[in-house]
Amino acid sequence: MCYFDQTRWACGYWKWGNFRQQCNKEYRTGETCGLKLVYNTTPVGAVCKICDQITKKNRRVTKMYDDIYRWQREGNRRATIEKTERDIMEINYQISELQNTHHERMVSI
Repeated sequence: MCYFDQTRWACGYWKWGNFRQQCNKEYRTGETCGLKLVYNTTPVGAVCKICDQITKKNRRVTKMYDDIYRWQREGNRRATIEKTERDIMEINYQISELQNTHHERMVSI
C-alpha cells in the first residue's frame, strides 16, 4: 500500500504519477509493496489524449461521409466511394477500440 500521485482528466481518464510515500509494510529503501494508493489527485481541465484522438477520428469520418455524398451527386466515382467506405469502416473500428480502452481505464480504479 504505497502512495502515488494521480492525474485525472475532465473526461474521467486517469493515470498514475510519481511515487510519494512508502508504506510501513515495505522495509527496503526505494522499493514498493506493489499495492498503489492515491496520495494526491491532480485534476486536469482538458480531455485526455484518447478522447482527443476519438474526436479527430470522428471529424475525419464526418468529412468522408460528406465527400461520399458529394461524389454520389457528381456521379462516375464508384471506386473512390468504395475505397472511402472501407476507410470509414476501418476508422470506426479504431474509434471503438479507443473507446473500449478509455472505458476500461475509467472503471478500473
